[in-house]
Amino acid sequence: MNSDGVGGVGQPPFRLVVTGGGTGGHTYPALTAVRALERRLAAAGRRLEVLWVGTSDGLEARVAAEENIPFRAVATGKIRRSGNPLKMASAANLKDMGRVPLGVAQARSIVADFAPEVVLATGGYVAVPVGLAARICRRPLVVHEQTVRLGLANRGLARAASCFAVSSASTLEFLPEAARGTAVVTGNPVRPQLLAGRAEGAIEVLGLDGFDRSLPTVYVTGGAQGSQQINDLVAGCLPWLLERANVIHQCGPANLEGLRQGAVSLPPGLACRYLVTGFVKAELPDVLALADVVVSRSGAGTIAELTALGKAAVLVPLATSAGGEQEHNARHLHQSGAAVALLGRATAQVLRDALAPLLADRTVRDQVAQRAREQGRPDAAERLVDVLLSAAGVRLVGRAA
Repeated sequence: MNSDGVGGVGQPPFRLVVTGGGTGGHTYPALTAVRALERRLAAAGRRLEVLWVGTSDGLEARVAAEENIPFRAVATGKIRRSGNPLKMASAANLKDMGRVPLGVAQARSIVADFAPEVVLATGGYVAVPVGLAARICRRPLVVHEQTVRLGLANRGLARAASCFAVSSASTLEFLPEAARGTAVVTGNPVRPQLLAGRAEGAIEVLGLDGFDRSLPTVYVTGGAQGSQQINDLVAGCLPWLLERANVIHQCGPANLEGLRQGAVSLPPGLACRYLVTGFVKAELPDVLALADVVVSRSGAGTIAELTALGKAAVLVPLATSAGGEQEHNARHLHQSGAAVALLGRATAQVLRDALAPLLADRTVRDQVAQRAREQGRPDAAERLVDVLLSAAGVRLVGRAA
């Protein structure tokens, strides 16, 4: 079903199977790439038909339903990591590994019936059976890795991939030798709306009239559910912080009331510069546009967003992230001067020490932001679309605006 040309009347739809999920880090880059491909094809007068293959209870199933993307479920297994090889051979791991052949058989049937031009795999355990099915069905397979180091699923698919897309050039050394010849650096797709925020929009929507615009604004976030660790660090230095900055603190719904109670004792002159909220929703692009400094975790998606926007950041990696991924991401940016990372034991005093130069000197802040911007790839979704079209043997004229 490979085809050439610019599309137009009578062109068959471009068919894509996408797989990956379990977490937002795998799911949302895939969704962003799908929408970018859809726009590119539409600009050339061609339609996209996409089928998402995942697990029935994974985040990808919910996202596909919300986005009206057809979805099929397959069986898969999860490998529970351990530094002890004997523990890797646990009964749970052995049981789950036994589900992989079933998943491959299911995925093979799905891929054969749908006959996609290309299969996109973005990681997560479900990507393994679907990626192997693409290889069996002789369909081009594009694997995309979001993290600096390879996830287990993508490592397993590296040799089966027609092309291996990575988010950072630093990932190339971790690829198997046989896969390096097919590798291309695309970056990690970032939702385009995040790049179009307005600082004034955040002031208006969140009612931040009490903010002192002569001071920098710090955005604190621990992700959708918040982070108890980050919340405690910020609470431990909040008066000091508010003397130097405005603060928007996204703490997670479960932590909201406790932090509000803790802020009651703040002097009025400081309290008016502190907004604590459970969740930042549609206003996130505007909040990021307003923020001069971001305090956050260091997952792959967060890193992609902060670097695409060119934001100075203090990163507090999640110690329990798979394979130490977040610490590795944070260290990578820290060593290049593109962020400040709390890599040892994090305390309120350590956070103060990290924030102090960024808040005191705009030049320091701007230097870190510029180095972050140099690491960013705001056009990552378009680059990944280029890879998908190339793997499918399809040529379109230009890129979508």
